[in-house]
Amino acid sequence: MSLPRHRWHMVLKKRTMKQFWFLKVGDGVFEVLSTSGDTHLGGDDFDKRIVDWLAGSFKNDEGIDLLKDKQALQRLTELPFITATADGPKHIETTLTRGKFEELCSDLLDRLRTPVDNSLRDAKLSLKEIDEVILVGGSTRIPAVQDLVKKMTGKDPNVTVNPDEVVALGIIPRNTTLPTSKSEVFSTAADGQTSVEINVLQGEREFVRDNKSLGSFRLDGIPPAPRGVPQIEVKFDIDANGILSVAAVDKGTGKKQDITITGASTLPKDEVEKMVEEAEKFAAEDKEKRDAIDTKNQAESVMYQTEKQLKELGDKVPGDVKEKVEGKLKELQDAVAGGSTQTIKDALAALNQEVMQLGQSLYQQQGSGPTPGADAAADSTGPGPSEKTGDGGDVIDADFTDSN
Repeated sequence: MSLPRHRWHMVLKKRTMKQFWFLKVGDGVFEVLSTSGDTHLGGDDFDKRIVDWLAGSFKNDEGIDLLKDKQALQRLTELPFITATADGPKHIETTLTRGKFEELCSDLLDRLRTPVDNSLRDAKLSLKEIDEVILVGGSTRIPAVQDLVKKMTGKDPNVTVNPDEVVALGIIPRNTTLPTSKSEVFSTAADGQTSVEINVLQGEREFVRDNKSLGSFRLDGIPPAPRGVPQIEVKFDIDANGILSVAAVDKGTGKKQDITITGASTLPKDEVEKMVEEAEKFAAEDKEKRDAIDTKNQAESVMYQTEKQLKELGDKVPGDVKEKVEGKLKELQDAVAGGSTQTIKDALAALNQEVMQLGQSLYQQQGSGPTPGADAAADSTGPGPSEKTGDGGDVIDADFTDSN
């Protein structure tokens, strides 16, 4: 048996996040000891420093601000011809020394240090225990990056691997099941609903309006059915490069729609910190609002199921029992229309109690067999009766949301 080796992987690519992994490798087994990274640092940040420097130099020489001209700014990164005036085309021909480049990017290089320290700490390793350093991503070709890695680890980086090919061949296919994936099963909010819209958000808050929308898509072609019957599985999958894939699948038909988001981790650091602070500040208020909405959703679901069962059972329901159920149903409807959250909860509990009596009376009539009204007799603190359980677990009815 060979002794395990500790490999340190650094990923620095153009648009996606910069990450560090510590791997323990032995007998063909790769164990991830720790990961760390700066989700707001990539090769584009180094490019931007060069572009800003060139634009500043051009403005000093020609009096033209390229940063205000999108087309000229694009050409600045691609072509020698930049812009034109009445005197003719304007070009840039200049030299950027390695020393100047490192000066422009010194703070970006410094930002590489913190994730290294964090990943070492989490892996419970010292720099002396690192056997090999592997760099991944085209931006790791920057000499200053390689020099920094060597200074920090005391080892020459492994440069026998093509960093671009590592990224291209090693990337995880979209929608592949990963340990970081998360899925939930939802249902429809109305009878006959044939489509659902999936809005992908980033943030810490409970409600849509308080978070950043990353993108949205629609799943069409859902066969018409009563609300709560269709099962729509929505799966979120973030791969190792920070690319987010979201897929929605109708479990009944297999129809699928998805979206891939590559900019999910590009919020500025100060904006991320602000979102976290606001989430903590408004946690109690958000919880109260969420409770109110969840209670209303549950009440709407119970009312729907109760009305449906009364209609289906018809004359099988004793007159006095039906009258009591309809009375409590009316009280719950009034509470939902204008009552407080607690009023809705009280009315919901009262209706559930009468529905329970309905089930018992029908059971006594039949002498045996399942209770037709049992579905709507769920405890008011539990799942609503329109929630179905399938192979994927509970189904969440998308009945009412606060999306303003």
